[in-house]
Amino acid sequence: MLHGNIRKMSTEAREGQVFYTLTLGGESLLVNDLLSKKVSLHLDGVIHCTNCKKVTKKSFSQGFCYNCFRKLAACDVCIMSPEKCHFHLGTCREPEWAEQYCMQSHYVYLANSSALKVGITRGDQLPTRWIDQGATQARALFRVQNRRMSGLVETLFKTQVADKTNWRNMLKGNSLVMDLEHEQERLIGQLYEGLDALQSEFGLQSITDLSDENETHEFVYPVIEYPTKITSLNAEKTPLIEGTLMGIKGQYWILDTGVINIRKYTGYQATLTF
Repeated sequence: MLHGNIRKMSTEAREGQVFYTLTLGGESLLVNDLLSKKVSLHLDGVIHCTNCKKVTKKSFSQGFCYNCFRKLAACDVCIMSPEKCHFHLGTCREPEWAEQYCMQSHYVYLANSSALKVGITRGDQLPTRWIDQGATQARALFRVQNRRMSGLVETLFKTQVADKTNWRNMLKGNSLVMDLEHEQERLIGQLYEGLDALQSEFGLQSITDLSDENETHEFVYPVIEYPTKITSLNAEKTPLIEGTLMGIKGQYWILDTGVINIRKYTGYQATLTF
């Protein structure tokens, strides 16, 4: 039995095989070891803000109290829409935080999760970001100079390819294998004028094409059986979640009773028995 506040599962890929670790109350558990076992996750109704640690009645932006949600740069609109970054305007909520997390190199990538998608992440978040989205294949397209630039490039690619994962389709099984190198060449060929315009405005060093130095990464998730019908389990409405663990993909547990997004309950106090 483990007891404590939920955090998103940490991940590791070993030769493409994905391993998940859940930490509760300072104790860590390799969740892969629970496959085919009955598990019980009970949320006791207490939520702690992941920033200030105070008890909050409601969680905002996956783990924050309202006050922290309102003041932290990590909760600003530009986190979800990085092209709206306003650091250069001098209006960032936390300039020192932004220097560390936003004003560093980012990657723009293609991933195959529920289908082909474009995405962005910090340079130190690969392959974690891909695994969190349940991607079975992923490939970095560009390295860019900061978060705002990643958002501008992503916005350009969004005219041709989705930027969201259909989580229901992702949990129904693996997508068909794609030739991501071919998709990369195809999309760059369609969007080269927009990419040239961004480099003309922000400088040649603002976007580095990784076509000649990158590879496609593939991931295999610990899943015994995918569900044919997706039933989402809501731990706020039903605090006791029980079932046999059939798989883990993205940040979801696939139980024989339904699926639950563990990351959604960041900061929630819970007891896990198995």
